[in-house]
Amino acid sequence: MYGKLYSSCLYGIDGVLIEVETDLSNGLPLTSIIGLPDSAVREAVERVRAAIKNCGYQYPLQRITINLAPADLRKEGSSFDLAIAIALLTTSGQLVLPPQERTLVLGELALDGSIRPVPGILSMVDLAKRQGFTSVLLPYENVEEARLIRGIGIYGLQHLKDLAPGHTLTSQGLNGNTSGGATSAGPIILKDYSHLHISGPSSARSNQGREILSYPHEDYSDVLGQHHVKRALMIAAAGMHNIMLVGPPGTGKTMLIKRLPTILPPLSEEEALEVTKVLSAAGHLKEAPQGLIADRPFRSPHHTISTSGLIGGGGIPKPGEVSLAHRGILFLDELPEFQRQVLEVLRQPLEDQMVTISRARAAFTFPAQFMLACSMNPCPCGYLSAQAEDQRCICSPARVAAYRAKISGPLLDRIDLQVEVPPPGDWRMAGTSPSSVEMQSKVMAAHAIQAKRYTNRSVRWNSQLSGTFLRKTIHLPREAEHLLDQTIQTLNLSMRAHDRIMKMAQTIADLDHEGEIMTAHVAEAIQYRQLDLSLF
Repeated sequence: MYGKLYSSCLYGIDGVLIEVETDLSNGLPLTSIIGLPDSAVREAVERVRAAIKNCGYQYPLQRITINLAPADLRKEGSSFDLAIAIALLTTSGQLVLPPQERTLVLGELALDGSIRPVPGILSMVDLAKRQGFTSVLLPYENVEEARLIRGIGIYGLQHLKDLAPGHTLTSQGLNGNTSGGATSAGPIILKDYSHLHISGPSSARSNQGREILSYPHEDYSDVLGQHHVKRALMIAAAGMHNIMLVGPPGTGKTMLIKRLPTILPPLSEEEALEVTKVLSAAGHLKEAPQGLIADRPFRSPHHTISTSGLIGGGGIPKPGEVSLAHRGILFLDELPEFQRQVLEVLRQPLEDQMVTISRARAAFTFPAQFMLACSMNPCPCGYLSAQAEDQRCICSPARVAAYRAKISGPLLDRIDLQVEVPPPGDWRMAGTSPSSVEMQSKVMAAHAIQAKRYTNRSVRWNSQLSGTFLRKTIHLPREAEHLLDQTIQTLNLSMRAHDRIMKMAQTIADLDHEGEIMTAHVAEAIQYRQLDLSLF
């Protein structure tokens, strides 16, 4: 006897379709799982055996072969348990699924038959829709996450006992009509539907999702003074440029960067789906989401983080902080306190906007399109540039050099804006401070200009320009070009710094609603690179 069902597993953050084939033949009772299973998949035999027996079904006392195809792809995780159990029950004739349905089956089984949630449901349901499946059978706790994908029927199970022969229920039946008539979601064989949650194809998707990080009481109007720093942060937000703030303790570096999400525009629907899929694959959607993630991520890892924690990795590769910050901000507070080898791995994702983790049998690619924001003191004690008599620097030149050497030149070269944050002075004379709403409106206007300029292009922000497309897009007047060439020679900057200054100048022009780049825009962009010489 032969049977086949479909399941799925994660490959990076994307779902991969897996065929679960079962063959029952005469011989000594033995169950074998083939198709490159890992330990969690091999152990599924014992979970499935106990769950089937404890739910009143009969585990086939035959020679059982379970093949997970394609056979050359490593299978990992526990999402195959429910598919294996249902495949055994249907192949042995104990259960009949509706033939008109093309169903994807996902879920982990407990020994008593209850069904536990699995990570990455959003990616796997999205795969099912793209592959033409009409419905997905999955754990009840994953239903709300699965419903974020429109156009496919979602069936949530709490227990294996909910499945039984001879009982037909449709999505209409759940609403009180038990006639068993067919609906768009199709019938499925069930027993105790009082514990079942069924939703047909979702009619709409909310983009008012739960917030990853919310700042209901934090606003740039709370920060008095530091107007030039706010200007730099607004430029960074307008073009999604990397930024670093340098200054003594207590000048508000962390406070300023933590308010950066309040001036960024909300995620588009396409971006929201990407961000939610990354969090789902990482297992960070613990609570039932009410919609796609609406706010841009803001990740702030501790300086003791490992390379794998930052970039991603592990036996079963999971997204790291750079991927969890996808479409948002990665904030590294006290940058020199991070290990040098940890910081160096940022160079590749900052350029390629993705991370590839290679293993013996596969290579996993995770998205990593983020804005890097960081802060640091000018020296270990923090008071190298302080003017007060009671705040004199006590660091030797050798100690200061060792402190700064933790940040390599190539990494610093990829940080567009390097801004000094001095002590605020007399804050009573600072004047009115712009609010986050006012700053956000200017940022969104600049984003709109870029969206129009790059219509039907693979880039969205000025910071993504490179190569030939950069030269074709940005044109400097002769005076501004001469100023930039002189600066590159004087400060001994790299060609990467040259290109980043051009991209910043374009962003400044967009903020000022200028159709063309002026010499003043290039001059302002150059000011944000002077730390290349004065600090390092």
